[in-house]
Amino acid sequence: MTVRSVKKVVLAYSGGLDTSVILKWLQTAYGAEVVTFTADLGQGEELGPARKKAEMLGIKSENIFIEDLREEFVRDYVFPMFRANALYEGVYLLGTSIARPLIGKRQIEIAKQVGADAVCHGATGKGNDQVRFELAYYALNPDIKVIAPWREWDLTSRTKLIEFAEKYQIPIAKDKRGEAPFSVDANMLHSSSEGKILEDPNIEPHVDVFQRTVSPEAAPDKATIIEVGFEKGDAVSIDGKALSPAQLLIALNALGRDNGIGRVDLVENRFVGMKSRGVYETPGGTILYSAHRAIESITLDRGAAHLKDELMPKYAETVYYGFWFSPEREMLQALIDKSQECVSGTVRLKLYKGNVIVIGRSSPYSLYSQDLVTFEDDQGAYDQKDAAGFIKLQALRLRTLAMRKRKMGK
Repeated sequence: MTVRSVKKVVLAYSGGLDTSVILKWLQTAYGAEVVTFTADLGQGEELGPARKKAEMLGIKSENIFIEDLREEFVRDYVFPMFRANALYEGVYLLGTSIARPLIGKRQIEIAKQVGADAVCHGATGKGNDQVRFELAYYALNPDIKVIAPWREWDLTSRTKLIEFAEKYQIPIAKDKRGEAPFSVDANMLHSSSEGKILEDPNIEPHVDVFQRTVSPEAAPDKATIIEVGFEKGDAVSIDGKALSPAQLLIALNALGRDNGIGRVDLVENRFVGMKSRGVYETPGGTILYSAHRAIESITLDRGAAHLKDELMPKYAETVYYGFWFSPEREMLQALIDKSQECVSGTVRLKLYKGNVIVIGRSSPYSLYSQDLVTFEDDQGAYDQKDAAGFIKLQALRLRTLAMRKRKMGK
């Protein structure tokens, strides 16, 4: 390993075994002063121990940053993405992908604040997260030095990590000494489980894999009815009660959890080139996605709606690949946000055993007209005779092609 000159480094720090080993490794391999940054994105873990462990490993209190980013995360990252109805490969609601730009942004901001010349993450060299973190770093500070231990060190096994931890007296929880059956990443939007016992895509996940939802079979036999209010494309209320972005997602998560909503078992194409199997739980996000599409169905013009659907795969791919701070994502976002100016109103949903069923939608800006669609007397709102000319014009090129085929004897 070639050690670069690094004076101070900001580490994305969870307080777990891997990042604690990384912290000590940075001190020993680089001789650098380490600043830890721990983000609360609603992962459901107590963050106090991260501070205590950092202090125990010699980090000064002024170099320990623990921040509650839940509102910013939902308001500035999750909600803009949901305005786009983004689904990667038609299934994945991008729960892990959307968290990385915010963590990377805060690392760069903290690095500037404390005068650090480097940042560090704990992502492996096989996954997408290394790309997402580093693209965010370089987009916000093109001169920053990036340290990726998993691409540099020789601690290539669980045994070596534990031996290193024991050598430097890093506490190891009893449940961390054995080989973890699968890896988990979580935030307010979702949890993802990958690796080990989940690597065979032909084997059904064990019940223990699911942490955020009851099984659809165990969900209540009675449906839950809710109403979600929207303003300019963002959800703002549940059953008439106004909520902040984070509060709203927390409430939707609880509703989704209790009704077995949001489980996805997929094989996806990683940006780095391989396929991987993941088991994701996105309870609140799944409800939000369905509700948003429902309010758009009565407020978006056909052309705007179809254009959004055409652009959505590109937007989702851009987020998945880690290009949140790219000009193309910002351009797409501007177009998407323009489309949301009249996406306001309410959507009624029935939540039942893993299903999100739209049962009503209304908006002061609705483009839906009962006068136009009714099968009863429409009193001249739509002259059905006009359809004949419309159809003939649409059929002109098809009739021309048919006549040519006839001449060719086909």
